Amino acid sequence: MSNQLQFYGGQAVLEGVMMRGTKAMSVAVRAPDGGIRILTEPLGNLYRGSIKKIPFVRGVIGLWDALGLGMKSLAFAAQVVSGEEIKMDSKAMSGAVIISLTFAVGLFFLVPAFVGAGVEYLFGTSSGWIGNFAEGLIRLSLVIGYVWAIGFMPDIKRLYGYHGAEHKTINAFEAGAELTPHTVARFPLEHPRCGTAFLLVVVVLSILFFSLLGPLPITTRLFSRLLMVPILAGIAFEYLRFTAKYISNPFIRLIVAPNLLMQRLTTREPDLEMLEVAITSFNAMREKEKEEEIVL
Repeated sequence: MSNQLQFYGGQAVLEGVMMRGTKAMSVAVRAPDGGIRILTEPLGNLYRGSIKKIPFVRGVIGLWDALGLGMKSLAFAAQVVSGEEIKMDSKAMSGAVIISLTFAVGLFFLVPAFVGAGVEYLFGTSSGWIGNFAEGLIRLSLVIGYVWAIGFMPDIKRLYGYHGAEHKTINAFEAGAELTPHTVARFPLEHPRCGTAFLLVVVVLSILFFSLLGPLPITTRLFSRLLMVPILAGIAFEYLRFTAKYISNPFIRLIVAPNLLMQRLTTREPDLEMLEVAITSFNAMREKEKEEEIVL
């Protein structure tokens, strides 16, 4: 019997995998001595309170919290891999999240907006759709080019392998299969709720929405892009929830095909050791969830 994980997700980290459930998260990391180190924690009120039931809002706040969990997981993984204690308080984590978001918004939203404004200037403000189309094309090219280019780095190649292990593990669990490395290895690399799919949906939505705005002065143009980022994130989150729920529908499979195809850039076939780490993380998260249910 299949298991539905509508609110579960994960993330690859340095030599490991973070798995997030509805009440708990777990990070499993392969240590230099060959062992697996595990960190498990209950999730905050965001995942338990009423806010998770508010459409569109839950996606924006969930994205922020997911980035925070990612930073915490990366800090734990770096500590395990390096053997050195790394302390990261809440202020440091918030700062790291803000820096990451600033870089992402600047590179993938503001830079293309500047280029789009330049195209409008060359062709005239009456051709706003040309500038918006050029902006969207550049944004899409930057996203695809970025994830493709960093995939050639040895460390990122391994990270993409752990990303694949995360997907295969969740796919196997959702199919009701036994969670052993050899069994999990047979499942697909792609998963409809992947962060890569989320990113692609945000970019495509930005092309559609920004095209409706027409030509704008450069200051208004940049401000509108910043203002729309959380709105697009909220819409993309709901879109992924909906398509994941009805993924067995042939039409839904058709429209999410680009999302699944792009995941080929951010995943690699994992080896059995990577799968073991992902399964360990998933099982630890599930055990913590059971403990939290008893406490509640």
